[in-house]
Amino acid sequence: MGVKSIAVLTSGGDAPGMNAAVRAVVRTALSFGMTVYGVKRGYNGLLNKDLIKMTMRSVSDIMQHGGTFLYTARSPEFNSIEGVKKAAQNCREQGIDGVVVIGGDGSFRGARDLVNEGIMCIGIPGTIDNDIACTDYTIGYDTALNTAMEMIDRIRDTTESHDRCSVVEVMGRHCGDIALNTGISVGAIATLVPEVEYDFQRDLVDRMHLAQKTGKKHFIVVVAEGCGHTQEITDRIQKETGIESRTTILGHVQRGGSPTLKDRVVASRMGYHAVKLLRDGVDNRVVALKGESVVDFDITEALNMERFFDKELYKISAALSI
Repeated sequence: MGVKSIAVLTSGGDAPGMNAAVRAVVRTALSFGMTVYGVKRGYNGLLNKDLIKMTMRSVSDIMQHGGTFLYTARSPEFNSIEGVKKAAQNCREQGIDGVVVIGGDGSFRGARDLVNEGIMCIGIPGTIDNDIACTDYTIGYDTALNTAMEMIDRIRDTTESHDRCSVVEVMGRHCGDIALNTGISVGAIATLVPEVEYDFQRDLVDRMHLAQKTGKKHFIVVVAEGCGHTQEITDRIQKETGIESRTTILGHVQRGGSPTLKDRVVASRMGYHAVKLLRDGVDNRVVALKGESVVDFDITEALNMERFFDKELYKISAALSI
């Protein structure tokens, strides 16, 4: 076996299920006879040599917790050539042959930079937005969906009581997957996503007036954060429909909470696959879920892929929302 020692880190925004992925990486590596280090605070930990030697018990009782027990952080220093070289040198001094990076596109670019400096790397997609093009699913997405759905179900209670329109902003700067799926799950009258241009009169005002004629008196509108200023949308709805309207921005509540079964299982499968690749001498790959299969892609190829948006599901959402 060429790879004797590896490290694992979490980078970028935290996502429920990251702990399950770390647990899988650690226990798989130990079962293969490797030494494993946990890196604190993402790439900053490689730069500062903030490492913990992991044992089987180091990852006990972490799978049910949200966030990441290794912590995460942005690292401006690592974004420089000098920073990458320093991190790679620190890996060599510690005897680390490979690194498993759990995060998003930015984290994978960092992994590719490390590969170019001679350190083997594998990426695991961990982000609640589900915005990694090479994979059907990212760790944390299912938990975020269920959290958003539960929060909007609660908002609906007061919306019904006052015959209001509640405009709820969910996460998704460039990706509308959370908004689209949550909108369907809560019966939103309209769902606004960055992938589809909307017409305010047709998609909001006219739909609400049509629904009113059928007896509907309260409304939920779900907006992805990438669609613009949610409060302005709310104000315009109230002005043009006469319906009392309120804004709720769910924000970082979507990042937290105990991961769902799906996130725990997918994270565990991806963590195992990542270590197996390193054991077999394979690097510069991103682990992905395609259908029900765990596969992997070259990092550069993965970063250049175009993300799929389910337009058919969007049509279904519109058809069911009246």
